[in-house]
Amino acid sequence: MSASARKVWTQQEFFDWAETREERYEFDGFAPVAMTGGTLNHNTISLNILGALRQRLRGSACRPFGLDAAIVTANDAVRYPDAVVTCSKVDGPGRIVPDPVIVFEVLSPTTGRSDRIVKLREYHAVDSIRRYVIVESNGSGLTVLAKQTTGQWHATALTIADTLVLPEINIEIPVAEFYLDVELPAEE
Repeated sequence: MSASARKVWTQQEFFDWAETREERYEFDGFAPVAMTGGTLNHNTISLNILGALRQRLRGSACRPFGLDAAIVTANDAVRYPDAVVTCSKVDGPGRIVPDPVIVFEVLSPTTGRSDRIVKLREYHAVDSIRRYVIVESNGSGLTVLAKQTTGQWHATALTIADTLVLPEINIEIPVAEFYLDVELPAEE
């Protein structure tokens, strides 16, 4: 079947279909896309990010969400980042995080291109997203993209010795916290 003949799905069709599957999928705005399984390091880093956010945001108006919390991007894609923070009121039984402010994606060997290019563009187009944090899982380090008043991203690279400053939600997290209990290969 040619790409032009394939059926374009709606978000609701995707959500209804995905609920009947054991595997995990994202929605690229046209059709479901299978999500690959991550490594144990990926999982540990994701849990560390959520734990650090939850601890620091407790009692504030902002809340972190994890793997099952969806973000809808400007092209109607549905993405499931490793962590996302919103400071808006949420609908507990809902699926979609309203007004995401900060998004975290933990890289894996199979998702690097998508996270650095496709999702970067999608997240940039969401007005409420102020910061996109790309977290390495095969080594230690972050790429932090902060949306400027001009609408352009400003990129900063952080190492394990640095601190991630998140002024949008008034917290700071040492990068080393993301890598607690993570077995990384020896770095040069």
